[in-house]
Amino acid sequence: MKKTNSIIKTAKETILIESDAIANLANLIDADFEDAVNFILNSNGRVIVTGIGKSANIANKIVATFNSTGTPAIFMHAADAIHGDLGNVQKDDVVICISKSGNTPEIKVLVPLIKNYGNKIVAITGNKDSYLGENADFTLNAYVEKEACPNNLAPTTSTTAQLVLGDALAVCLLNLKGFTSRDFAKYHPGGALGKRLYLRVSDLVENNEVPKVNESDSIAKVIVEISEKRLGVTAVLNNDNLVGIITDGDIRRMLSKTTEINQFLAKDIMGKNPKTISTEAMAIDALNTMENNSISQMLVVDNNNKYVGVVHLHDLIKEGIF
Repeated sequence: MKKTNSIIKTAKETILIESDAIANLANLIDADFEDAVNFILNSNGRVIVTGIGKSANIANKIVATFNSTGTPAIFMHAADAIHGDLGNVQKDDVVICISKSGNTPEIKVLVPLIKNYGNKIVAITGNKDSYLGENADFTLNAYVEKEACPNNLAPTTSTTAQLVLGDALAVCLLNLKGFTSRDFAKYHPGGALGKRLYLRVSDLVENNEVPKVNESDSIAKVIVEISEKRLGVTAVLNNDNLVGIITDGDIRRMLSKTTEINQFLAKDIMGKNPKTISTEAMAIDALNTMENNSISQMLVVDNNNKYVGVVHLHDLIKEGIF
């Protein structure tokens, strides 16, 4: 138990040390940050993000965030840059250099080379008075008081601070660009996330059966229609106008009260004013409506409010949205 308590204590201390350092970053944001964002925004090139060691790992993640939010970016390892990869840097590119100390040998070699090319440098460093901090065009202060590592050596708090500043840059840029969820969907077409952003109800119902009965049809016909179409529901129409809905639950409730089904018609047991959703609505909207109303299927109508089919919770599950 003592060992377990020690583990929990250390975990909590780590989280608190890092969270305190991140909170303090807000106090370090200054005009250089704003100028860097505006320069990147108005640049005609890409963003090249570079670093070495753990900072290189952070650089990779920042590149991924930039690319997914509409700011073209590529990763360049600082060590590889001075051995040929510097050719990645084109005329109008902006280079973000990440280094805790700002004084690593590779950075000291790389910075003047980039400046000789005429490219602007954005530094993310924990030491504004370092070589990198003093020679960058824009310096973002990633200072942290201490690492979460008990020896104050392993990059922990410092790399988290670098990552957060990268996220702050990306979010500022996407806001200024008016980057929307539809734009996000273009870069994330795969998986459940992408489908939540682009899949429409029409995509779900195009291959489904279209169960329907007339309001004057017998209950026997209703049962057959629901059973054959296998969606647990049927629409009720009057001259092609949608007037109601009957679910298999409605059938069960009726049969629990009487077995004399011949005396009833579809209109006698249908639910009036059924909830509908447009073919043009997003699939995620269908899911939200189903969840909010505790239902598992909805009738779908076109732009003319004509009934065209059924979207079922199973359709959403199959697409990985639920």
